[in-house]
Amino acid sequence: MLVARRQFTVQDYHRMRDVGIFAEDDRVELLDGEVVLMSPSGPLHAAIVRRLNTLLSQAAGHQFMLSVQDPIQLSDLSEPQPDLALLHYRADYYAASHPQPAEIELLIEVSDTSLDYDREQKLPRYAASGIREVWLVDLTHQQIEQYIDPANGSYRTKQTWIHGQTLTSPHLAMLSVRVDAILG
Repeated sequence: MLVARRQFTVQDYHRMRDVGIFAEDDRVELLDGEVVLMSPSGPLHAAIVRRLNTLLSQAAGHQFMLSVQDPIQLSDLSEPQPDLALLHYRADYYAASHPQPAEIELLIEVSDTSLDYDREQKLPRYAASGIREVWLVDLTHQQIEQYIDPANGSYRTKQTWIHGQTLTSPHLAMLSVRVDAILG
């Protein structure tokens, strides 16, 4: 028996939320037309997101905006919710539309139970969309993977940062963060 699958557009996804299929606080995201249930955040995950929020807010100043666990729109079929996104400043604070790939300087995913999903599903979509830089904070192995130079659905450069090192962004001069300050 052949099972038919239906892809949802971002517009369909928003309508589902508007009519109450999803509650405002449901942890779901749209990836390649599929509604995906996200893992709940544990205390360590939440703490790391708060640390990153503090560190990046200080580094970003008034040049960029920091978005925490809010949607971004990669395409008409994908609206994931990364843990953090460093965005170009926009006067309307993205009230008219969710951030698009050209407006995103950096995405960060904090991963424990979602590590495989983030690496195998989200990361290739970020690369295919042209997101310049992604950090994958691997709580299981206590390291940060930095991905840069997107091309053909993957990143050409991956660097792994561990305790005692300072992670630097090659295209964001103001962004240099001690791994210990992130992982604790």
